[in-house]
Amino acid sequence: MELKELLRNIFLYDKTAPLIFTRFFFWAFFAFVLAGYSLVYKNKNRSVRAGYLFLVSLFFYYKSSGFFFFILLFSTLTDFFIGKGIYKSKSDLIRKLLIAASVVVNLTLLAYFKYAYFFVDSINLMLGTDLQVINHLALWANEATGTHFEVNQILLPVGISFFTFQTISYSVDVYRGETKPVNNLIDFGFYVSFFPQLVAGPIVRASGFVKQIYEDYRLSKEEFGWAIFIILKGLIKKIFIGDYIAVNFVDRVFSDPVTHSGFENLMALFGYSLQVYVDFSGYTDIAIGVALLMGYRLPQNFNSPYKAKSVAEFWKRWHMSLSSWLKDYLYIPIGGNREGSVFSYISLGIILAIVVLLAGKLILVPIFAILVLLFALLAHFVPNVKRHINTNINLMLTMLLGGLWHGASWQFIIWGGLNGVGLVIYKFWRKISPWEKRSNWLVNIWKIAITFTFITFTRVFFRSESMDVVRGMLHQIGTDLNIAMIPEVLVAYKWVFLMMLFGFVTHWLSYDLKDRAKNWFIASPMWVKAAISAVVVIIVYQSVSADMQPFIYFQF
Repeated sequence: MELKELLRNIFLYDKTAPLIFTRFFFWAFFAFVLAGYSLVYKNKNRSVRAGYLFLVSLFFYYKSSGFFFFILLFSTLTDFFIGKGIYKSKSDLIRKLLIAASVVVNLTLLAYFKYAYFFVDSINLMLGTDLQVINHLALWANEATGTHFEVNQILLPVGISFFTFQTISYSVDVYRGETKPVNNLIDFGFYVSFFPQLVAGPIVRASGFVKQIYEDYRLSKEEFGWAIFIILKGLIKKIFIGDYIAVNFVDRVFSDPVTHSGFENLMALFGYSLQVYVDFSGYTDIAIGVALLMGYRLPQNFNSPYKAKSVAEFWKRWHMSLSSWLKDYLYIPIGGNREGSVFSYISLGIILAIVVLLAGKLILVPIFAILVLLFALLAHFVPNVKRHINTNINLMLTMLLGGLWHGASWQFIIWGGLNGVGLVIYKFWRKISPWEKRSNWLVNIWKIAITFTFITFTRVFFRSESMDVVRGMLHQIGTDLNIAMIPEVLVAYKWVFLMMLFGFVTHWLSYDLKDRAKNWFIASPMWVKAAISAVVVIIVYQSVSADMQPFIYFQF
């Protein structure tokens, strides 16, 4: 390879080979980052350290998303100055206007990139128009600089949902007085763009992270061992388990469910539940470990979610940074479980409008208006109806909006709605359930099995690319289970099912057993850690059966 081509591969973005944790290039990049970091991490001027990590994080994002890093810079600049303005202003009105500006600007940016095609396609469907999506940012860049960006296509910047929520939370935390603004733009840029968690979380709160920018570097021997352990665990989850069952089974079934038996569809559904967990939690494991090696502590994002005994407990264990973000910045502000607020009904209006756009039928507008009016009359004349609406509407809205955060489609609305319904039903069930306060092993297994099965069922909507796939999969499971073929299927996919069994068994192992393994690794001599790391890396990368699979949550 010529030097020129080598430099091009190193420094220029290649959309066919984005920079992700599972590529060897990332670990070479990280080694380079640590080498440079060793020169600045003890500098008394903390902004030197932050500035260095800000620059390498921008490079990381450029290698992951190309020139979309300008969007990251725009969000950084906007919320830095908004945060300063909120903190300095003595006028309550100006503070409210500034926080509103932060929310509107960030969500408008998110909506433009994430939902432009949805809105244009829906309007064309309803009105019979032929509107086309125009990438105005590319158009402006071409006119201003003479570039040749594609103007008829809008691509979703990797991680935009994550860093958008992160910058919004910063402005809100400053507004609430929960954190002070960072000292300068470099420090804030580092907070927003810190590369381990930039593109897929965990979502980092300013109140928990900004103070770390100004603290001395510290990393104990135990923390070093834990960082290596969790990185290796993340690689095993993502590549060894997740990618293997995806490439060799799950993706094949979901691509054409009607050509597979009901049993294959059922196993693919349970396989996807495992895949999405090991894929996403594997990413955050690596992110937490990489950040810790540089002295920064990221929040836990998963806590054995498939050990949950209820839907409510599941959402306290799954994607914990998003769940807590939605709770603190959406659910509680709109009224929590106390009452519906003006914002509750604005949110309801937005969701109903999106349903109308998805259906492409304006006739739904008067139908929804009549239904809302009927519920309002019932709530006015029947106190129990009003109480139940007030205490549950915000829970349903939060889950529906959480579904829409993943994308504007029937599948995500139904997925969010089903989880909302599951949460509401559990609120009533736990009051009358004879097993709610029992905790013997048989009852616990039953609760875990019911919860896991329900969550897995909702995943058919989350994973499927269209409602046709959903209908095909559910039809096959319901009408073509074909029990006689089960032994044949088990033999045909024996290695996939063994991998799934390995993944589920290790997930459901007791905390005590997992802690023993972790503590043994942390306490082991350095040469043992190195030997185990080498063996794990060799086994993991030998298991790769196709090109590196992108992390599932990169698409959100």
